[in-house]
Amino acid sequence: MVPPPVPNDLSSGSTERQVTAGAVTASLNYWSDLSMDRWSASALKPVSLSLVTTVSPDDGQRVYLQKATMIAVPGNAEGDLGPLEPSADQSATNPGYLVLSPYSYSQTFYVGEVPPDATFVTLRFTYDFLVQTTPTSSEYAKQTASDSLTVAIAAQEPAG
Repeated sequence: MVPPPVPNDLSSGSTERQVTAGAVTASLNYWSDLSMDRWSASALKPVSLSLVTTVSPDDGQRVYLQKATMIAVPGNAEGDLGPLEPSADQSATNPGYLVLSPYSYSQTFYVGEVPPDATFVTLRFTYDFLVQTTPTSSEYAKQTASDSLTVAIAAQEPAG
């Protein structure tokens, strides 16, 4: 019996998404510099992303990215195989990285080794934004956006 094909959001090499959190809309682009046929269970698998935001209504307030987090959850047809350790980029600057268009944010996260019986990995991303309450304010509202990608794990040829 042939297993059903595994969905792969990066099968074309990249994917674009839009997520909204309150007044913030983030345009995201994800890609991997490692070809999909090399996304094996044991490989170190890079996932790169870039994001830029807009705010509506745009009254001149700025948007900052306080933290970006990725949790990789390997799985197969039977279900989840348990999450890997989260990866995070916490801004060292206060209030965060400026991500209001035309300023953007880019980062590469790495998915480590997954169980050999994994056929895919779900990448769960969380983005914590701080939005100025007014253009001149030093007070911020926190908005959190989430997104997820599913990437197929390449089958390994049996050693022999």
